[in-house]
Amino acid sequence: QVQLVESGGGLVQPGGSLRLSCAASGISFSIDGVEWYRQTPGKQRELVARIYNGGFAVFADSVKGRFTISRDIAKNTVYLQMSSLKPEDTAVYYCHVYGRPGAWGQGTQVTVSS
Repeated sequence: QVQLVESGGGLVQPGGSLRLSCAASGISFSIDGVEWYRQTPGKQRELVARIYNGGFAVFADSVKGRFTISRDIAKNTVYLQMSSLKPEDTAVYYCHVYGRPGAWGQGTQVTVSS
């Protein structure tokens, strides 16, 4: 019954910002952590950020200082705030429930280009 729906992707210029949303149902933030992954053609899926049930977050080295992950418990939504975007951030971004195989969203495309 877990459902994750990503939104917020789009086209943005280098140096710009974008906020992705992952609307979740069937999970409890007090129990479950949520992750953001990204994938580009010819490259394996990369963990971007993870927020644990206690609120602690980790980030890939490539996005540290530029991305942040947060939760709105009342809205059952996890956000990925992306700033100082680079062309290499271009990817399809997916959210996933940590520790629950198969609990993936549909993905949202982020394109960083001039």
